[in-house]
Amino acid sequence: MKPQPSLGIFSQEYFMKQAFQQALLAAEEGEIPVGAVVVSGNRIIAQTYNQVERLNDVTAHAEILALTAASEAIGNKYLMDCTLYVTLEPCLMCAGALRWSQLGKLVFAAQDDKNGFMRYGREILHPQTKVAYGVMEEECKTLLKEFFSKLRK
Repeated sequence: MKPQPSLGIFSQEYFMKQAFQQALLAAEEGEIPVGAVVVSGNRIIAQTYNQVERLNDVTAHAEILALTAASEAIGNKYLMDCTLYVTLEPCLMCAGALRWSQLGKLVFAAQDDKNGFMRYGREILHPQTKVAYGVMEEECKTLLKEFFSKLRK
């Protein structure tokens, strides 16, 4: 479901902007520019970005790192009352982690037709997880396109 824009401080756009700032940090470090924040009760409890190259770890995706930090912040492995905002549709690995965390809601910006979990079906996520997408889609797509364009040169 593609959400309608909202301008409030605790809007989806507000939190996606925070995830976008994390994606910019990733790009500065030469990482694929994906950023993520986890929100609970209108408060950011975790924020991170892809660190695959930095940590030399193929599992160090923004979503995985954000889930770990959020679980530590609330002292619980289950994130039923949390929302994850991420600049790119999660891959299959990350979607599996989201399922096990019982995430309350996932909001992603740009779809990933090649590696995104939706090509396998939404049922990969926990049945109670709500999904929204398209928030800041163009900005996030542009960042990714520019990153890969520079990488190819």
